Amino acid sequence: MKREAIAPIALGALLLAGWAVLAGPGTAMLPTPLAVGRAVSHDLTDHYFWGYLGTTVVEAVGGTVLGVAFALPLAVLLYRSRLAAAAANPYLGASQSIPAVALAPLLALWIGYGLAPVIALCALMVFFPILIATVVGLRHLDGEVVDAARMECANGWQLLVHIELPLALPSILGGLRNGVSLAITGAIVGEMVMGGGGLGTLLAVQRGNFDTAGMFATVFWLAALAATAYLAVLTWERNSRIVSALNTRTER
Repeated sequence: MKREAIAPIALGALLLAGWAVLAGPGTAMLPTPLAVGRAVSHDLTDHYFWGYLGTTVVEAVGGTVLGVAFALPLAVLLYRSRLAAAAANPYLGASQSIPAVALAPLLALWIGYGLAPVIALCALMVFFPILIATVVGLRHLDGEVVDAARMECANGWQLLVHIELPLALPSILGGLRNGVSLAITGAIVGEMVMGGGGLGTLLAVQRGNFDTAGMFATVFWLAALAATAYLAVLTWERNSRIVSALNTRTER
């Protein structure tokens, strides 16, 4: 086994050992790794837990789809129109500095409580990474390939759909890779502020019951969910880079 593969395993074992030493027999503030492991195992057989997890997945996926639906058209507009880009860029930059926890109460006032405002918050979290990544990807396309394709395409729509967006797909997926992780964060923040039936609500209940082992287990599941989504998009991104490189060579 290569050292690169052994390194994360060794670091994980070292961190677990340090955690076990710090926790000792376990306290209300810091449970032992074994106690957290038991809580994780209990979650696997608890149908209520799967309901919480499913709600968070629906919120994150719904927010991601909604964010992409708004980000891609706006990115194309900013790419095609210098005037639109000049007008929007200062506001887009300023809007990214607004923390999600500050937006959540406003969404609760405007939309209400429950699933819809949490999905809206997730969409806002996803929107900016995808927008920026798409604009950057479109602006850094190979000019020779695009010019050659422009001669063959009947209109700008065909050029966008068949050439520009496919070539920019690796960059778009790079933004989506960060966006899906932020969507899960948005779901948790939204549930804690606006209510809901997902893992954020479960965390709030566990906090109220001083169930730190349960909280650690829920954080574990959130990390696993984010890592799974991240790796899925990363695999898609790597494959798209290979296809994009092959297409570019073919065009040349």
